[in-house]
Amino acid sequence: MRTLLLCLLGLMTVSADLAFAQPKPQPKAAPGANEIRYFTSIDGLMDGNADVVLKETRQGKNVMAAVLDVCFPAEKGSDRKDRFVANLTVSGQNLTGTTQSIGDKQPVTVKLLRKPTGDSFEFRGQISIGQAVTEVASTDNSDLSEKEFLENQASDDGITPAPKDFTEVSPETIAVRVKLDASLEFLRSLKGEAVEVELNSLAITCDALRAGEQTINLTIDPERAAALIAKARSIPGVLAAGWTSGSVEMDRTIRFAAAEWRDGDRINRDKIASAISGVLAKTLAAKPAGAEWDANTGKLHLTFKRPSQIYPALALTETVEITALVSPDRPGASDRLMLWISSPLVSTADEGTGPKLNLSEESTGEEEGGEPADDNSSVEALAKEFKGQRWDADRSVWK
Repeated sequence: MRTLLLCLLGLMTVSADLAFAQPKPQPKAAPGANEIRYFTSIDGLMDGNADVVLKETRQGKNVMAAVLDVCFPAEKGSDRKDRFVANLTVSGQNLTGTTQSIGDKQPVTVKLLRKPTGDSFEFRGQISIGQAVTEVASTDNSDLSEKEFLENQASDDGITPAPKDFTEVSPETIAVRVKLDASLEFLRSLKGEAVEVELNSLAITCDALRAGEQTINLTIDPERAAALIAKARSIPGVLAAGWTSGSVEMDRTIRFAAAEWRDGDRINRDKIASAISGVLAKTLAAKPAGAEWDANTGKLHLTFKRPSQIYPALALTETVEITALVSPDRPGASDRLMLWISSPLVSTADEGTGPKLNLSEESTGEEEGGEPADDNSSVEALAKEFKGQRWDADRSVWK
């Protein structure tokens, strides 16, 4: 009898342990609670050029409300975008609604049939914008939870308002995030300024239309960058301004003591240009042919000439172009400067007297995916000339 009781007690203890070991059931949504789901594409809409967000409010499998947000080219082949947001009426599997496009004020009509197909969804119907009618026939569409959708929307404008130094942002490149309804006035304020506006940043993207703001990139002489940032921050509608990534690559940059290369508070550009040109003439085995500072960007454009070795008897000439940038190594006062030089850009031409041999040349620049031209350790040679440091990418420190 005692043995039987001990067995029973043992079984009860094991059962209790198993019960505690079971994972806790996940809380279920309360019956009748709303769930938000998103579709972020409808394949083929407007020749695949439309940016679509369909937001659904569901109770179980039933759609209670839907909003269709479509951003699309204002004209075929145009970079300019227009957008409409339509609150749709839900009737069974039918989603219908009318609205007006936000930019060009064109009438919009939406007629869609939404059909679940296993784990995905199918959409068929028509969307009319003005006189243009788009047939919708999209299958195999997956939806996202609200959390997944919001995570996908997170973005970084790349603006650093107060960088500790210029190792992760460029001293000559700044970005300004501004409300869309204030961007025109901000851009007008730049007219007549010694600054360059990046053309691509003028295009108002679908993300910008939805956010109601855009980020405009500017290139300016590093000595005037801080002043322009301060001015931008004072303009109504500007949400953020600071430095961002630009042309400077740390593996082609050196840092050196500033005292010898300054004339008072300003960088002695003539002295620096002469020193850079002298070093590069040796490493490139070429004669200096020009040095010019860009008044807008503060960049130094250097040109060198040397005989081409591709067919020596023709006495062709190679022109080597290099861009350099000199600035303090961080915003504000600093006792050190940094110097960046671009990879060489080499072109060949017949510059002899008399009739010329016309040459065609395919680009082999980095933007075309080719290897940059060899600069014969020019950065290392400049580091020695300026008694400077190179950047250690592995340790993220100057060495």
